[in-house]
Amino acid sequence: MTADTTRPAAGPARIAALAALPIALVAGLLAFWGLGGFPGRAENPQNLAAVPAEAPELAPSPATVCRALVSQLPDSLGGLPRRAVTAGGEQNAAFGNPPIVLSCGVSKPTVPRTAQLIGLSGVCWFPEERRDETLWQSVDREVALRVVVPKSADGSWLVNLSAPIVATVRATDPGPVSC
Repeated sequence: MTADTTRPAAGPARIAALAALPIALVAGLLAFWGLGGFPGRAENPQNLAAVPAEAPELAPSPATVCRALVSQLPDSLGGLPRRAVTAGGEQNAAFGNPPIVLSCGVSKPTVPRTAQLIGLSGVCWFPEERRDETLWQSVDREVALRVVVPKSADGSWLVNLSAPIVATVRATDPGPVSC
């Protein structure tokens, strides 16, 4: 009888491939996790610190409008969980991490005559680009609204806020500018 010599012995290439496979798998999982692929404890809004918010005292009418708006906001904004705010829970709301922050009863913005206004689902907004965020201010509501959106997000989150805004904050004439 002769020995079976048709099967090659494990060579250096085969050993290298077998060693590289687990390393590649671990590296891939770490990259996936690093890019946010696995939800962690930090994504739970109860584990996140309250979002800083200012709460100026409002007159009775704007305070009533703001309470109505905040009570109609969803528990999540397009999948971003609602978070606690440090002040004015009846006039401020925050979603996600980094947070998108809505403030009701803020000062009305000064809108330049040449400003580009954007109408989104029935609300007219004046966007101001800042270094790390975009400040969206309503120009057509009886009570002024401000939404701060971090650069890592986009303005499309405003569309998700439009229905409760339209339902609770009466529209007014935007003045000399229009959407």
